[in-house]
Amino acid sequence: MQIHPSSIIEDGAVIGEGAEIGPFCHLGSRVTLGPGAKLVSHVVIAGNTTIGANVHIYPFASLGHAPQHLKYRGEDTRLVIGDNCLVRESVTMNPGTVQGRSETTIGNDCSFFTGAHVAHDCQLGANVTLINNVMLAGHCVIGDHATIAGGSGIHQFTRIGHHAYIGGLAAVEGDVIPFGMVLGNRAYLSGLNVIGMKRAGFNREAVRNVRKAYRMLFSDDLTFRENMDEVQSEYPDDPLVQDLLGFIRSGGDRAICFPRHSRPA
Repeated sequence: MQIHPSSIIEDGAVIGEGAEIGPFCHLGSRVTLGPGAKLVSHVVIAGNTTIGANVHIYPFASLGHAPQHLKYRGEDTRLVIGDNCLVRESVTMNPGTVQGRSETTIGNDCSFFTGAHVAHDCQLGANVTLINNVMLAGHCVIGDHATIAGGSGIHQFTRIGHHAYIGGLAAVEGDVIPFGMVLGNRAYLSGLNVIGMKRAGFNREAVRNVRKAYRMLFSDDLTFRENMDEVQSEYPDDPLVQDLLGFIRSGGDRAICFPRHSRPA
């Protein structure tokens, strides 16, 4: 363990084996820092915050301070960050609220680039990437391997499916299906994140089936509900297609993002 003498570690903080804390950092009394974590300098971690192993945090990151919620009254809520995450300069993450889950959670192997913000009660899966200045409002749910490009804003309570891609500067106010790709302000579904699927190791048949299911779902020939029934009949045993249908059926507080040419009926 290495702690620079200029840093302040309050009594009660737990520092894991092999952690490195550089100059001018401040860790609160209820912070737990995992083994092998590295704080470069000028990092402030407050509140009931747990950070996993081998997390690398850059200057001016602010983690675990009071949520930006006008009803917050100092309740004991949490921020939990998984292992092997990268947190670049000026990233902010807030704990949960009692109006929500009382916890904000970040999965393993996530990357947060300069200026990204994760608000209260968000749930992020594993291998999620937030590029510079992405803004997640409260209660968002982000699936595994999702990528949100620079300057995008995600409306509160929005769900982003796994392996989805959000284009730069998008303003997303509707749920994004797994493997979906959205663009624009307001964001619309522009196709599938096929490149992301290939990088993730999905084979050609899997990609082909999801692409065909996507075309069927958003065809204008039938209503959206009828299209879902058609896809269900066509691919009753395909796990990726069924996962996509399950995401839609499970619903949420926001409507689904649709392509520009198609709207639900």
